Amino acid sequence: MGRELNQYKRAIEQSNIVSKTDIDGIITFVNDEFCKISGYSKEELIGKNHNIVRHPDVPKSDFKLLWDTILGKNTFKTTAKNMSKNGSTFYVNTTIAPILDENGDIKEFIAIRYDVTSNVMLTEALKDKEEELSLLNSMLEKRIQDQTKKLRTLNQNLEKRIAEEAEKNREKDRMMFQQARLAAMGETIGNIAHQWRQPLSELGIVIFTMKKYFLDGNKKEVQKQYSHAKEVIARMSKTIEDFRNFFNPVKGKDNFFVKDTIDEALSILEGSLSKAAIDIKAAIDKDIMVHGYKNELSQAILNIISNAKDALLDKPVGERELSISSKRENDFVSIIIADNAGGIDNEVIDKIFEPYFTTKHASSGTGLGLYIVKMIIENSMNGTVCVKNNGTGADFIIKIPI
Repeated sequence: MGRELNQYKRAIEQSNIVSKTDIDGIITFVNDEFCKISGYSKEELIGKNHNIVRHPDVPKSDFKLLWDTILGKNTFKTTAKNMSKNGSTFYVNTTIAPILDENGDIKEFIAIRYDVTSNVMLTEALKDKEEELSLLNSMLEKRIQDQTKKLRTLNQNLEKRIAEEAEKNREKDRMMFQQARLAAMGETIGNIAHQWRQPLSELGIVIFTMKKYFLDGNKKEVQKQYSHAKEVIARMSKTIEDFRNFFNPVKGKDNFFVKDTIDEALSILEGSLSKAAIDIKAAIDKDIMVHGYKNELSQAILNIISNAKDALLDKPVGERELSISSKRENDFVSIIIADNAGGIDNEVIDKIFEPYFTTKHASSGTGLGLYIVKMIIENSMNGTVCVKNNGTGADFIIKIPI
């Protein structure tokens, strides 16, 4: 029995941090694990008060509770914050129990601990990261509020610009152009909502995964997931920035690359195109530059793509295709937007650029989208736009002078 007891004792001492003190808290025994974590030798510890490893940050009330408990012959359990010989902090889950003699009086105290420093540090690090993530979210919310305020101002400027340009044309044209602009803004807000659903879902998964790795004590993976969360938030912020750029009013004509304009339109429609499971194929010359209103050309391209998207919804999933290409033809650039939605009825193909003409239900179409395309291409870009059936769908062909 004595041999087995010694084996149990040795097993406890080898797998835990063990110390004993007399009734006054003077250390009478420490094992090697205690020396290792505290940095003190046995000679430095034996005969000293156990508060040699007390951390100065721990309030005195904690120690009063400890002594009241064990002097009352009860076991005390806590996660203790201690300080090693070199001044570093370590945390141990601690169980302190009084050892009683045959008369029931306290003979000594024994404390058994195990190191939880990495877990506590990881918890504190995760808390700091959560606070940082919360700050990032707050900054993002403020940025959205600021951008929303700017958008209101930009929209007011845009309406003023529309009014000034419209004075050169008929009152009817002015009203139609304004109505189409507001419709495009409303549709774009819907596209942003589509684009945010996926990263919001992704962010939820990242936070869940971060919690799992934290519980597993995997600090490296927690940091990795935290970085991933910041990337998702950055992408969401970029969506707002793209929205702001698209409606940024331009006072005069300027030189710009056709590819940048097409990319901007595709970026704004990315969420709704993805939701509609439309396969996009692009072959765009990145070096072609034109002179005109970049945002208006982007709106014209966006309107055509939106129309094609709506038409493609009647096709089965997996068969919806949209291609966009651009090429130089002498002194012009040709932009071709083609779909495989079945084409346009020959009886109405000559009317689709007329104002208020639409093949959609009245609740989902104003009949101004393609009319505005024609106005922008012809009046703002000095170009031409036409449509023709290609056998499987429709080709919209824009030609703009370089």
